[in-house]
Amino acid sequence: MCGLQGTGKSTIAGQVARELPAPVLPVDPVEVALWAAGIDREQPTGLAAFVVVGALAGTMLKLGQTVVVDAVNDAEVARQQWRDLAARHEVPLRFVEVVCSDPALHRRRLEERHDNDLAGAAAPTWESVEARRAGFAGWDDDRLVVDSVDPVPDNVRRVVAYVTGRS
Repeated sequence: MCGLQGTGKSTIAGQVARELPAPVLPVDPVEVALWAAGIDREQPTGLAAFVVVGALAGTMLKLGQTVVVDAVNDAEVARQQWRDLAARHEVPLRFVEVVCSDPALHRRRLEERHDNDLAGAAAPTWESVEARRAGFAGWDDDRLVVDSVDPVPDNVRRVVAYVTGRS
């Protein structure tokens, strides 16, 4: 699951994970846990969180399980990690990008979100989210794009159909 903060990516990821069923591995809480463990925020904890989630996903894939990774994935290096992981385990990779086509709604969701799992993390600002948007420019991987202005159950059905090949 890919997409900017505040688009509804984690909400959809969680419900998709329940439907499949599959574990959902969110990157952001792992980074917060690294800080809670005393790792300085000046260290590359974002990268470390991706590596940890990748290792956990690899363990799940080795067991034959489907995995839902929940991360912004706006950087090519991040997406390449998931391509490499899927190739190593000889499993299909399905990128799903969650967007919010209504900028006012997206901004309101971002500003009103209260994420208890991310206590201690600085809430992303609208400006920081807008700056990250550029990372999605030129992304040409096959992917399903869902718009979070649509009802969550509809998006979950579309994603499940896409990742299971029943679309």
